[in-house]
Amino acid sequence: MRVWPGQPFPLGPTWDGEGTNFSIFSENADRVELCLFDEHDHETRIPLAERTAFNWHCYLPDVGPGQRYAYRVHGRWAPEEGHRFNAAKLLIDPYAKSIEGPIRFDAASTLPYVPGGDDADLKPDGADDAAAIPKCVVIDPAFDWEGDTLLHTPWHETVIYEVHVKGFTKRHPGVREDLRGTYAGLASEDAIAHLRGLGVTAVELLPVHHIADEQHLVGKGLTNYWGYSSIGFLAPHALYSATGVRGEQVREFKGMVKALHRAGIEVILDVVYNHTAEGNHLGPMLGFKGVDNASYYRLVPDQRRFYMDFTGTGNSLNPVHPSVLRLIMDSLRYFVIDCHVDGFRFDLASALAREFYDVDRLSAFFDTIHQDPVLSQVKLIAEPWDVGPGGYQVGNFPILWTEWNGMYRDCIRDFWRGNSTVAELAQRVTGSSDLYQSDGRRPFASINFVTAHDGFTLADLVSYDGKHNDANLEGNRDGTDDNRSWNCGAEGPTDDPAITAVRERQRRNFLSTLLLSQGVPMLLGGDELARTQHGNNNAYCQDNELSWFDWELGEQERRLLEFTRRLIGLRRAHPVFRRPQFLTGESRLGSGLPDSWWFRMDGRKMTRRDWADGGLRTIGLFLNGNEIPDHTRDGERLEDDSFVVLFNSRQEPVTFLLPPRRFGARWQLELSTAEPDAGPEQSWPARAELPVEALAVTLLRRAG
Repeated sequence: MRVWPGQPFPLGPTWDGEGTNFSIFSENADRVELCLFDEHDHETRIPLAERTAFNWHCYLPDVGPGQRYAYRVHGRWAPEEGHRFNAAKLLIDPYAKSIEGPIRFDAASTLPYVPGGDDADLKPDGADDAAAIPKCVVIDPAFDWEGDTLLHTPWHETVIYEVHVKGFTKRHPGVREDLRGTYAGLASEDAIAHLRGLGVTAVELLPVHHIADEQHLVGKGLTNYWGYSSIGFLAPHALYSATGVRGEQVREFKGMVKALHRAGIEVILDVVYNHTAEGNHLGPMLGFKGVDNASYYRLVPDQRRFYMDFTGTGNSLNPVHPSVLRLIMDSLRYFVIDCHVDGFRFDLASALAREFYDVDRLSAFFDTIHQDPVLSQVKLIAEPWDVGPGGYQVGNFPILWTEWNGMYRDCIRDFWRGNSTVAELAQRVTGSSDLYQSDGRRPFASINFVTAHDGFTLADLVSYDGKHNDANLEGNRDGTDDNRSWNCGAEGPTDDPAITAVRERQRRNFLSTLLLSQGVPMLLGGDELARTQHGNNNAYCQDNELSWFDWELGEQERRLLEFTRRLIGLRRAHPVFRRPQFLTGESRLGSGLPDSWWFRMDGRKMTRRDWADGGLRTIGLFLNGNEIPDHTRDGERLEDDSFVVLFNSRQEPVTFLLPPRRFGARWQLELSTAEPDAGPEQSWPARAELPVEALAVTLLRRAG
């Protein structure tokens, strides 16, 4: 085979129409071999003689798309110095754009040492593991986008739907059977019809970077269903492909993005750059660990045999190293430029912001993204915590970033079980200005959510007081005990009509609060269908009907779906619920009324004493549609209807007096969580008495 010197950049395999350039980074290796595999898994090893800027490279004029390959990297086995080179172990290319499939733990040992005892990792294992390692594949990047571009939906107009590629369509009767659970399934007509009918503007996909299951899960007959176990940051996960795993998954992924864009739906990826699937010092060797352990991972400074673990997974990737930071940025740019992805949600983002130990909002990670002309213009969402000291950083990420607002989640859950103050509720439903205003950010810096993949679904939040995770085979020890849930009177399923009615109302309360709040709402996929995991609040390893959507809807589920559609439609139709600026409580645009006004049950303004009353569970909010500091796209001043929102988290009915006439002469019913079928034919004059049922939200629109 002809071997030419090639180029050090770009990293990874690059086919130019005549041949393929291969380049891999390793600062500490002694030598590197490119391993080519044919259809029968026969291996041909090609020494990489060229090394430029720590990149080992060659050009093969006879190699093109479809070629299967991996690497073997030679160097010192010196774990106590941080080096774990073992050429007996085949390695996945960190820059692979296609990886064939799962790790086959039953085919060979992927451990780079012979197991047995606490110090087993000090001695290398010489057994070859090529049979266990999925091969990387050279791809043809060509794709006909037909003019597709990123959508750039404004943040304050965004409604996010968090969803799993496989779980969404795996049981969908309207999706062709061979497409269910795949990228093509998510792009199918029926799947997109559901998203459009719901009214969401973006899907936030659980991880789709190539996933490697942990060996202990495979031994139990489980898998890492959520996918927070990445091993290939430029490769779409092969097992979500209906069309093939040797480059076809890349085209299918791009086709999914194009189809969603045609429907007006953005694609946001949940990305896991804080750790890899290789675990701690006793974990497997799959790629990074064998390519250059000391560069790719954060090691304990004075005990370099061990890993810093800010993630709870055994290791932490090392973005302080320039080549690791480059990998992250190259991955992000690839998915934006080549795959047209609209944004990213960064899992355990605090781990990426740690320079040497502390979380630093001025870290190189942020600086690099902020100066990048591509990445600085896409949607950037932080999960603003990790498991390390000082890792909880809600409100502390810099400009351009939005954050999963964990304080919003906790407050809203507490309020509707009678454990949160109205003062806290007021902060959260108006965009959390206490967290985001002082540094120049806006309400849409707050990604508001009540439920997410991690924790109870909405149906389970109102049906279980405690977790029921026995299916995970960890003795119900996994998953949080801080659920802030209320089962409404019975644990789990019940035939009691009174309890069922309260649960239905509570679901509507949570959805109404979420979608009427300032900020960006994120709906957990399936909550609109009352999807249950039967009390499992950590279903990360449940790739089965416990996690997959059930599309056989009963009357209760249909009612909830229709109510959710109505709420999202209301939010999208009325900019007063999605203001681009924080509320001030003042009149600044000449309407004569404040942009917002909080009031008590007697219709009078909240006082300091009221705000300090920790037992108060009722409050009203006036939102002024004539005080929106925003304009249409053609520069016209934006105006809207005005609304009153009444919250009652007490377990008994209350009566509100409506505000004085200057706020509105007459008010008509827009929505009631106690009477979801009631319509605008009901109306009341100013200062009228208006009953609000126990545990209910009432929304009124000004009619005069």
